[in-house]
Amino acid sequence: MSGVVTEDELARARIDSAFRQQFLAQNLDRLEALKKMRRASDQNADTAGQLREGANFAVKLADRL
Repeated sequence: MSGVVTEDELARARIDSAFRQQFLAQNLDRLEALKKMRRASDQNADTAGQLREGANFAVKLADRL
């Protein structure tokens, strides 16, 4: 899977439960990485922007599934 979620991936996740489980696990790993970034002591404006973007992406993905 690429860094960007495609319509094909979303469609497949809706109909293939094994793929959906793998798809969600990989995206949960991305959320875990965001959590680690948030806790890091060396945050800056770029990091804050990435955290916002990642959180917004996660919400949109959850809505689309």
